[in-house]
Amino acid sequence: MLKAARPKTAAGKRALKKREPQLIEGAKPAVFMKGTNTSQLVTSVFRDLYALKRPDAVLLSKRNEVRPFEDPHSLEFFSQKNDAALFVLASHSKKRPHNLVFARMFDYQLLDMVEIGVERGVPMEMFKGTKSAVGHRPLILFSGDCWDASDELRTFKSILLDMYRGTQSMDGVDLAGLEHVIAVTAVSTEKVHLRTYTIQLKKSGTKLPRVELTEMGPSCDWVVRRCRPANADAWKAATKIPKELKVKSVKNIERNAMGDQVGRIHMEKQNFDKMQTRKMKGLKRGPNEDEEDEGAAEDDIPAFAKRARLEQESD
Repeated sequence: MLKAARPKTAAGKRALKKREPQLIEGAKPAVFMKGTNTSQLVTSVFRDLYALKRPDAVLLSKRNEVRPFEDPHSLEFFSQKNDAALFVLASHSKKRPHNLVFARMFDYQLLDMVEIGVERGVPMEMFKGTKSAVGHRPLILFSGDCWDASDELRTFKSILLDMYRGTQSMDGVDLAGLEHVIAVTAVSTEKVHLRTYTIQLKKSGTKLPRVELTEMGPSCDWVVRRCRPANADAWKAATKIPKELKVKSVKNIERNAMGDQVGRIHMEKQNFDKMQTRKMKGLKRGPNEDEEDEGAAEDDIPAFAKRARLEQESD
């Protein structure tokens, strides 16, 4: 590991302060490096993945003998040296041809990684048409029912989101800034397809434009090989939310399954026997209501009771 350097200048202090943990993280930088041996297929896919990640990416020109599943210390060394949290390693061997390793770091220590084999790959230069500008944040689409079926695909999905999501803070979406879509489809628990499209907004006669997608590359078919999931304690520390960013819960207010805000009001038990409704102006009885009540009461008296009352009055 690298020795912790003490800053001697103001620029050095700012550089070390920039490496300190932040409440709101920016785009995570990634290191793209090659192993001792690579094939033409994996190299073309490797370069296109680097092009989609720019400018938050570092491409190492020299080849390095790195075997992350056997000895992850080399990745930890490059992580601390380049202040990078993500790695993409391209290699090729007889046992594992056209190999890509996606690794993620936390506090310059290896968190998790997935090994992918490239079965088919069409580079970006083979597709005609305009390409997206460098640095634009893409739309990421994960389709398929197998993403939650295995730990390998869950880990791979999380790493891809961290690599191409950009900055975490976002106040709004500008349609003019959306230029490309990264679509990842899980065909099965072992096979994944990657497609990239450019977005074209055309007139539709309404406020919302008509969207057309044109494939711009790369187009890859991957197969999942090995996976090293994150340790439970390391994952808990990596996903811990700072106190400053935690949303303060409001008492008796919650959200339902549809996302609507629902409030709950607590009231004391009402005693209807002591309610003084007669003193309310809107509930007072008028003279017409009293005459109607007396007439209604006379109609309700039975005939034999009326005869008995008339006899008493005549006596």
